[in-house]
Amino acid sequence: MTPQQIAEASAAAMWNDDSASQRLGMKLDRIAPGEAVLSMTITEQMTNGHGMCHGGYIFTLADSAFAFACNSYNQRVVAQHCAVSYLEPVERGTRLTAHAREVSRRGRSGIYDVRVTNEAGTIVAEFRGHSRVIPGTHLREE
Repeated sequence: MTPQQIAEASAAAMWNDDSASQRLGMKLDRIAPGEAVLSMTITEQMTNGHGMCHGGYIFTLADSAFAFACNSYNQRVVAQHCAVSYLEPVERGTRLTAHAREVSRRGRSGIYDVRVTNEAGTIVAEFRGHSRVIPGTHLREE
């Protein structure tokens, strides 16, 4: 299999078991080795006491994009550390897109940056995730 085919097959295997992302209405828009793009529309149930998107949902979207990017090599990978900076408020009904890209991958560790934007392309959050490879694969070895 090519690296792209491995990324696609790994993403499909993960997506099948990812109830959280699916139930929040996320869509896996693109996958490539070390890269993933996910999107989600902010619903009324995702708003906080200020009537804007609760930051936890923005974090969750970014975290899911991070997960698909770092799991794109047919290795099981988990988050070791994550940080987010919120830059703009997000209103209900806004479609957010999280673009995760690999910055570094060495041994069992990786670093990934995720930029979250709205429909106008405005950056609403920046996320950095540190990953750690754990035993196992997504695809059956043949």
